[in-house]
Amino acid sequence: MDVVTSAAQARVAAPPPGDPRYADYCSELAAGLTEDWTRVLAANAADCAESGLTGELLDRLTLAQRHLDVLLKLAEDVRAELPRVTGRVGNRIAKPLGVLLMIYEARPTVTIEGALLPVAVGNAVILRGGKEMAATNAELGRIAAEAAARAGLPDGIVQVVTDHDRRVVRELLKRHDVIDALIPRGSPSLIDYCLSASTIPVIASGGGVNHLYVDASADVPLAVAIALDSKLPEPTACNTLEMVLAHEDIAAELVEAFEAARDGWALKLDLDAHDYGREFLDRTIALHQVSSVDDAVAHIRRYGSGHTEGIVASDRAVVTRFLNTVDAAALVVNGSLRLHDGPTMALGPELSISTGRLHVRGPVGLSALLTYSWVIEGEGALRG
Repeated sequence: MDVVTSAAQARVAAPPPGDPRYADYCSELAAGLTEDWTRVLAANAADCAESGLTGELLDRLTLAQRHLDVLLKLAEDVRAELPRVTGRVGNRIAKPLGVLLMIYEARPTVTIEGALLPVAVGNAVILRGGKEMAATNAELGRIAAEAAARAGLPDGIVQVVTDHDRRVVRELLKRHDVIDALIPRGSPSLIDYCLSASTIPVIASGGGVNHLYVDASADVPLAVAIALDSKLPEPTACNTLEMVLAHEDIAAELVEAFEAARDGWALKLDLDAHDYGREFLDRTIALHQVSSVDDAVAHIRRYGSGHTEGIVASDRAVVTRFLNTVDAAALVVNGSLRLHDGPTMALGPELSISTGRLHVRGPVGLSALLTYSWVIEGEGALRG
């Protein structure tokens, strides 16, 4: 049986959202990860050795004990959130989106995020990660499938595709007859490919070409602190900073402050054409000088990816102008771009951050992985 047919049958056989088996699944997944984490680390070490990756990309592929701690916390948080998102609200009953296909790059934690959040609210999920983490993914997929079985969920409700032939992806993208939503997580090129190669509805997640406009009214030390916090803790994350847009009246002072704060990261001032609209995927912050907030907005409209855009300013008229004219999933005022995060925003666990305009924008939490049915208690009423 192919993975699509298996997922479709699992979706039909799965209990409704809110069934206690989904809470059990969260617990069983946490237990399985804890028990077999040594095996996961061994597989991951083999993947890393064979990947050919270096620097931040290798760091993104590499797993450690701290990742297990994060995933166990995620499972706990998802379990705690289930009663809130799956309960009946008025005349609406929560229903799963259906069969979901996630395609993503070499970030192993996404496998567990994808196996956890969609399934916990009743979806069936097919996961296809980058070939660089094949062994890691096989172990994580096994753990998730075994956890689902122990929780009493149907076979096929969570599957990891281990065949990395690109033809497999092309065939999956044709299955709009069964797959209800496609969730790509990764580079703009991956998202563009999924949008152009398939008619399956897409929840686009990734492509973080994000900017921070520093106005002439900004506090320079604050702007530097915000920029560094927006970049250095997670240089390859989708909500990380790529370019500072510095008002010309403050640019020299800002550059001097950045130079004084340089420690293991690069400030790029001599920009090439390909640096605009680029994700650096390392510890590089580019700086481009602009003449006004309108100049910054024009730059963002041309090069931004609609993910996260920020402003540092004390002039509220400038802030209002920025908020009214920049269009992105999140607009951050005088704060780190990394505040664009479901748990940080008190929205609960998130699967990804959507840059789309329909269904969900911003953090893709558990409620975004559900739809609903209206219940009409007719009591014999006729419309006539």
